[in-house]
Amino acid sequence: MLELVNLSKDFGKLKAVNSISLSLEKGEIRGLIGPNGSGKTTVFNLISGFLRPTRGKVIWQGENIAGRLPHVIARKGLIRTFQLTSIYSELTALQNVIMGCHLQTGMGLFEQFWGSRRAQERERAIEEKAIGLLELMDLEKEKDRSAGELPGGTQKILAIAVALAGDPQLLMLDEPLAGLNTSEKTIVMEKIKILRDRGITIFVVEHDMKAIMNTCDRVTVINFGEKIAEAPPEAVSRDRRTIEAYLGKEDFRLA
Repeated sequence: MLELVNLSKDFGKLKAVNSISLSLEKGEIRGLIGPNGSGKTTVFNLISGFLRPTRGKVIWQGENIAGRLPHVIARKGLIRTFQLTSIYSELTALQNVIMGCHLQTGMGLFEQFWGSRRAQERERAIEEKAIGLLELMDLEKEKDRSAGELPGGTQKILAIAVALAGDPQLLMLDEPLAGLNTSEKTIVMEKIKILRDRGITIFVVEHDMKAIMNTCDRVTVINFGEKIAEAPPEAVSRDRRTIEAYLGKEDFRLA
């Protein structure tokens, strides 16, 4: 579904990402882990078009999309979230998700401006879709609250609902559990499994090792911009280079 071929990004003499190759299969949940500064978010930025690679390819369903603009890539079905939430704090939760539907509206500006019957019908359908996504993420009770009034963890969950509004085939989640309490983390990871069962492939960057090990089918590990391991979670948790990358910890396997 997605293949990275010798993907690299240099910032002057710094090799932030150095010749990383990997492939994602349709329907999997793939984790991308590594110490702070290892290049995880840079990889996401290269895939999603927020950075242009210095070298290498990003192949999406057979097409090299490296260097394409972010909105072009998003319309192809690759949609991501960010470490910092990108919701509109002055809008309600429902309005935020409706805004996220704009990639798939299929309406021209003329139709929207004049409020044609087709546009009105489409607006109703979008609102119903947005409410359904809020229900999916257990946010239906918050639909009329201003997003800026929601707790930080709830805002992260809302950001995932907004991303889902774009109908992703591949959903890229950049630290979706940051700022969440234990119960919120459990909800989000269970929702991620449900999304996979609905046919969405998941690529997730996360520091919560327990969540990664309990949820992902395979895990890719990078350090200093290079891939150092790739395997199912249990095998990765035993990998010596991975353990050394995490500050020499003897073991971070689950009990």
